[in-house]
Amino acid sequence: MKTKRIAFLGAGNMAEAIMSGFIQSGKLAAEQIIVTNRCNQDRLNELNNKYGIEAVTKENLDFSTIDVFILAMKPKDIDGVLEDLRGRITADQLLISVLAGISTSYMEENLNDRQQVIRVMPNTSSMIQESATAVSPGRHVAMDQVLLAKELMKSIGEAYIIDEEKMDIYTGIAGSGPAYFYNLIEHIEEVGHQAGFDRELVREIGAQTLYGAAKMILEQEETPTELRENITSPKGTTAAGLDALNAYGGGMAIIEAVKSAASRSKELSKQPEKELALQK
Repeated sequence: MKTKRIAFLGAGNMAEAIMSGFIQSGKLAAEQIIVTNRCNQDRLNELNNKYGIEAVTKENLDFSTIDVFILAMKPKDIDGVLEDLRGRITADQLLISVLAGISTSYMEENLNDRQQVIRVMPNTSSMIQESATAVSPGRHVAMDQVLLAKELMKSIGEAYIIDEEKMDIYTGIAGSGPAYFYNLIEHIEEVGHQAGFDRELVREIGAQTLYGAAKMILEQEETPTELRENITSPKGTTAAGLDALNAYGGGMAIIEAVKSAASRSKELSKQPEKELALQK
């Protein structure tokens, strides 16, 4: 990989999941990764000991040696970080932001002219390198940098290049999506337990069923509709289950869950712009 040095600005769980993916996939060596945070030296020492990466305080970070910065702090800290970066990075250095709700245009406007910024959104499955990660380029990003960002994000799962205007609905589907499936398994676990199953056993059964269905969608040529129809015999057990699911609004509940999460994402993404307007 052409990239020589990547710096994580932020050392939380998502930052660790991503850097772990980089190293375990072999896309980057530990010595190519540097991490910093505002003040938690214990956390920096922990990451240094665990992965062998360089961990330094913000004051000791040499910005000129970095090819790619990954913004992975809390979104509320974005203005302070942009202030630190302004005038210290150049347009050919790439910024990859993992921050929910912070648009590429907001970051561009607060940095150098023609700054290369890419917004990515992994989900929590990045912890086991099975994330579905969105990659949304800003206005000034060269295509080779977009492909670089996608390749890096594939170290924690699959990555998809999407227009940033679709990021909110993507959040509703993939960002919040794992919680919908966890909730599904919670209900399966409860009904199985009520029928006499051990909770851990029925949880495993439900999870394996979900996993198998997901693999069928990813690996077979049939659409989800065709796969459903293939196992739904008229007046059979699956048909009875699907009839009940529809009667109780199961399909509409999923649609509304995605739409509600997307709507909330859109609301949150407006906050930095509102704050900037107040400052002006």
